[in-house]
Amino acid sequence: MGVEEAITALRAGRPVILPTDTVYGLCADAYCEAPVQRLIRLKGRPDGMAIALLAADLDIILDAVPELLGRAAVLARALLPGPFTLVLPNPGRRFRWMTGSDPERIGVRVPELPEEARSVLERVGAVAATSANVHGGRDPARPGDIPEDIWRAVGALIDAGPLPGIPSTVVDLTGPQPVVLREGAVSARDALATIARVATE
Repeated sequence: MGVEEAITALRAGRPVILPTDTVYGLCADAYCEAPVQRLIRLKGRPDGMAIALLAADLDIILDAVPELLGRAAVLARALLPGPFTLVLPNPGRRFRWMTGSDPERIGVRVPELPEEARSVLERVGAVAATSANVHGGRDPARPGDIPEDIWRAVGALIDAGPLPGIPSTVVDLTGPQPVVLREGAVSARDALATIARVATE
């Protein structure tokens, strides 16, 4: 399955699987609540857990969450694209169906994307994205790692071959100091060092 199938599926409200720079992602149309709720149920994600807003370009994120200004936007531009999920302020409470128990914060992701996945996102805009596994399962580095129940439910899958298989590093930038919530493709030490360097430039 390819780009056109993935675009058609997303526009029809069906989830798709796209490769990123870390793992295979389970994605759905972020602009409507119903597709995101289907994704959450398919993933088996607990209530109250947030799902990231993913796009091919940070400007798409900033258009979708226009309140992202100042320090948060500066740091996001310095770190993205890359293997980070950044938790940023969401004062407008945008995408409340994705923010879990805290609508004042939103996770954003702009990966270095394989070409076909980038083509999909450039045409559909932002998507809700999480790893293409059941909650707590192994991070999918290749299509064969994706559970059968998820395979059967998606409208398309773009196969980019083996990926690193290490999830993104999650950094909370909503407070006075950055906090690494999950160490992943970038070590906590390196992530904080990069942020500190950017903040002093």
